[in-house]
Amino acid sequence: MRTLFISRRQPESDWLEHALRESAHSVQRIEEIRDGVFLAGQEYFNFLIVMALEPSTYPSLLAAVEPLSVAGRGAILVALLGPSTARDRSRILRAGADACFSQPHSFLELHEHLQALRRLRLAQNRDAGIAQHDLLELDAKTRELRSDDRRIALTQREFMVIECLLREPGVPVSRAQLIGYAWPESDDADPASVNFIVSRLRRKLARDLPRVRIDTVSHHGYRIVLLPPPPATRRSEYRQPTHA
Repeated sequence: MRTLFISRRQPESDWLEHALRESAHSVQRIEEIRDGVFLAGQEYFNFLIVMALEPSTYPSLLAAVEPLSVAGRGAILVALLGPSTARDRSRILRAGADACFSQPHSFLELHEHLQALRRLRLAQNRDAGIAQHDLLELDAKTRELRSDDRRIALTQREFMVIECLLREPGVPVSRAQLIGYAWPESDDADPASVNFIVSRLRRKLARDLPRVRIDTVSHHGYRIVLLPPPPATRRSEYRQPTHA
């Protein structure tokens, strides 16, 4: 999942960033809320997580919730506060946040809330007629790619590359985009690393999910293609010859 994490540098926020990365989140971190609002409007994110641990920063967070929600275009917005009252959290929720937590923060609880909110958002999209990709399912808990009764175990990099490609099936994704998504912590990732991961994924898909293919698009990068099922063979009807 692509996650924008907005927080100043401090031990608790560094811990959370590390935990998100270990749970297969592609994390983009920004320290200032106003920069986060701008970035949320420029890129697509699944989650916007804002951490504000000092009560003196709550008013600026409250003022930024609505702009963040609008800029995020459907991203799930979560606020993490320091010491807070029910009134503090209620005001954040009324302003447009999808969830709000106070200290002490539990990553397990946060992770499960994020997954529950994502399931709800996907169900709402289906009800609204927004296309989903029923052929494939990515399980962040087990780090598996599943289709019907078949499943493929993925490494963290493989999982994030597939997730990035699945954001827009059939649309070419550049190597630079894949590096930014699957290697967000590295400023100098080698493009050859992308080629290596894609080659390994192709072997796994050819063996276990032949209807899923990763194509190379010249001068652009890669795209994932979901092939239709083979047409069912129809039996020709046998008719008894008619005799005059």
